[in-house]
Parts: sequence; structure tokens; C-alpha cells
Amino acid sequence: MTAIAEVLMEQGLRVIRFEFSYMAKRRTEGTRKPPPRAEKLNSEYLAAIEELHADGPLIIGGKSMGGRVASMIADELFEADHIAGLLCVGYPFHPIGKPEKLRTEHLKHLQTPTMICQGTRDQFGSKDEVDEYEFSAAIQMRWFEDGDHDLKPRKRVSGFTRADHISSMSTAVSSWVESLVG
Repeated sequence: MTAIAEVLMEQGLRVIRFEFSYMAKRRTEGTRKPPPRAEKLNSEYLAAIEELHADGPLIIGGKSMGGRVASMIADELFEADHIAGLLCVGYPFHPIGKPEKLRTEHLKHLQTPTMICQGTRDQFGSKDEVDEYEFSAAIQMRWFEDGDHDLKPRKRVSGFTRADHISSMSTAVSSWVESLVG
């Protein structure tokens, strides 16, 4: 997330990060308990947005679980004109090794303009898998060749580095944000 935040800021975007309490607990206590159900994190995300007192266009999002939670609250905020869009990086479309347990039902009806940046070999949803899913027309997928869940490719296989993908992602996101907020 640090590298992603840095390149987005280099594009002139203001990035504010927060940490879910379960992640903070993992970091401070060294525990590796599984995360709570995504729905239980909605209130933490909404509280973080409330603390911003944002004036001007706001794009919410996150990496993996953060993006998933943001996607679950996005339409409520979009309809109330509190956000302009949603950015997800490494969306967890299903648990690793369980492609039948999709986390996509709400994405079929999402109204918030959305960009999802995903590696083509992400274990939480590869391009081959995700191309079969049904999504709202509000969702744009941006694929990164041979990228994993962190967009990291195998350089020998793809010829790209993680830095290449992160740079390409920041350019794409900056253009997308500009199209939303002009």
C-alpha cells in the first residue's frame, strides 16, 4: 500500500490511509487471526470517511479487503453525493483456492464509477476467472500482465517489474479520476 499511495501522490492525488483495527492488532500483537467478516468492517470504514471532513471530490477504495469493504458501502455514499468513485486494487473476488465462493453479488448492481486494478494471475481472482463474472457497467477492469495479488509480475515471464505495474496503474488511475471529477 505504501508504494501505491506514493505513486498516486506523485500523480497529484491526495491519498489518506487508515488501518482496520484487526490489522492494527495483528501488527502490534503479532497475532495472525483471520479477519472478521467484511460486513463487520463497514462501520470502521464509514467512521474513517467521516473523520476526513472532506470537501471536494472523494474517491474511496483500498487494497484487497479494504477495497472489498469500500465496494460494499460505495453506493450508499455515491447516492448521497459523498463520493465520486471507487478504486480497488487486488480485489478478493473469492477466497484462495475456492473460486466457487464468489464475493461478487453486489458488484453486479454497483452504480458507483469503479476501477479495479488486478493482476492477471491473482489467486483471489485471475483474469481467466474474472472474465466470466457479471459486473455492472460502472466497473472498469484494469489488468496487469502476470501480476499477482500485489500486482507483482514474474519479470522473466512478463518482462515487467512491480514498479512498472505500479507506475502504469498510477497513470491509469490519475486519468480515470480526472474523467470523474474534471
